[in-house]
Amino acid sequence: MTNKEVAQILYEIAEILEILGEIPFKIGAYQKAGGVIESMAEDINELASGGPSKLKKLPGVGAHLADRIYQLVTTGHMDYYEEIKKKVPSGLVDLIRVPGLGPKKAKLIYDELGITSIEDVEAAAKEHKIRDLKGMGAKTEENILDSIAQYYKHHERIMLADAYPIAISVIEKLKEQAFVKKADLAGSLRRFKSTIGDIDILATGETEKIMDYFCTMPEVNRVLAKGKTKSAIIHHSGLEIDLRVVKENEYGAALQYFTGSKEHSVALRGIAKKAGLKLSEYGVFEADTDKKVAGITEEEVYKTLGMPYIIPQLRENKGEIEAALENRLPQVIEQSDIRGDLHVHTKDSHGANSLEEMVIKAIELGYEYIAINDHGEKLHIAGGLSAKELLGQVDRIKELNEKYKEITILSSCETNIDNDGNIDYEDDVLAALDMVSASIHGGFGQSKEQITKRMIKAIENPYVKMICHPTGAVLNKRSPYQLDLEAIFDAAYNNNTVLELNSFPNRLDLNDDYLKRAKEIGVKIAINTDAHTTGQMDYMFYGVVTAQRGWLERDDVVNCWPLDQVLNYFA
Repeated sequence: MTNKEVAQILYEIAEILEILGEIPFKIGAYQKAGGVIESMAEDINELASGGPSKLKKLPGVGAHLADRIYQLVTTGHMDYYEEIKKKVPSGLVDLIRVPGLGPKKAKLIYDELGITSIEDVEAAAKEHKIRDLKGMGAKTEENILDSIAQYYKHHERIMLADAYPIAISVIEKLKEQAFVKKADLAGSLRRFKSTIGDIDILATGETEKIMDYFCTMPEVNRVLAKGKTKSAIIHHSGLEIDLRVVKENEYGAALQYFTGSKEHSVALRGIAKKAGLKLSEYGVFEADTDKKVAGITEEEVYKTLGMPYIIPQLRENKGEIEAALENRLPQVIEQSDIRGDLHVHTKDSHGANSLEEMVIKAIELGYEYIAINDHGEKLHIAGGLSAKELLGQVDRIKELNEKYKEITILSSCETNIDNDGNIDYEDDVLAALDMVSASIHGGFGQSKEQITKRMIKAIENPYVKMICHPTGAVLNKRSPYQLDLEAIFDAAYNNNTVLELNSFPNRLDLNDDYLKRAKEIGVKIAINTDAHTTGQMDYMFYGVVTAQRGWLERDDVVNCWPLDQVLNYFA
């Protein structure tokens, strides 16, 4: 079993335990274990080969859980999982994955109406059968319908972090073959969109051998189609991968064409036409003579059209072509520019690793600084810290700063923005921290005016230096809450408050369009991982590529700055 497959079962156990009304600690144990296993670099099969005792060394994994994970990995079966699945009706787990339902409402709907499918819930809501249930009402019924519509809208999309490692693995195996000269990502995955439809790969070399190899790789679950120049398979992960093989002298033009976006390519063809040229997947040609003038490389294609190379992340026809023609493309940030992570959690609140383990990981990543941002006391479900606990953590951070001279550890807290815009703790506690961040964790269904007012009040709080995951969006699950982002950007700019680009793969919040607008206004961004395990600190990659899509440069991103500059900005 893969790490992700094991993690998914642990997540499902946590969901079933929620339905059964188990204590939060037990639910959290399975959630944490799933997060640790999904994000760790080591293969869970190799770890399990050392027995349950080796698995017990994973953060947050006790003896019972280690035994169950060991059984699952080594046999593909877990007695406990099969046992608790029998306690909930089939389909009920799917219901709680619809945002806005949750275990209590899903259980109530099942108990009262005998419904266990999303389709039946939707039908019942449209027939107004839910509003009369205890604690529901017309507004709740309306919200459930909206949530189901969002679920359908997002459910078929694949998250970037799910697709990218699989695609890279396949490409690396193709490149290892002597008969493959080149192989690259294409499509929306190469442009690093936050979600994609399927995986597109382009290659050149000995076509027949490439197709034979691609369709017989061990990872292939099923061959959908095998042709002379194009084949499609279902990977054992369930993802569809399409491979197209082109001639070597057409590779650059084909790579540009199949990378897209469609809008970008159409605009390029318009520029080619004005210059007396024709642009296609086969190359750039003189319109009058059909003489080929470019196509071997992408750089050659763009140069022939009178512009510098445009990186795939920018190819959305959102001003990048005009910028290229005027030689003002942004010098977007690179991962090597990142000097620290300003939002990580520890096992003090909902994380799986100790404070010191998170610091050691930051040192391994070459960071100059890291900010510990455990949850504020009002977020009970995430083990929020009391004022006494938070100040105790501040003291431990001071001790670790003495121990680890190669990095600076900042004390912070992810405080909660309540319905009035206030945050956790009195001023004397907040003053003891190096920085304070704030987030909305509830009240998502409030009006745009209410949520905007709450956030602006937090932004104007002199202690708050950063707003985390500003729109509350969760990919494939929850759309952004209603928010006047122009007002938020203006408030952030006027108060020198940083807005976060949360790199966690199911968030990527702020998105690329919002980042570009924030940059135009002058709002500074922090790219953070929101890591709850050491392995999740590697998610910075997904934040960086999203920042590139948002045109961000080093000056736009505070954690590309030296520590003194960051602290001066916060001050």
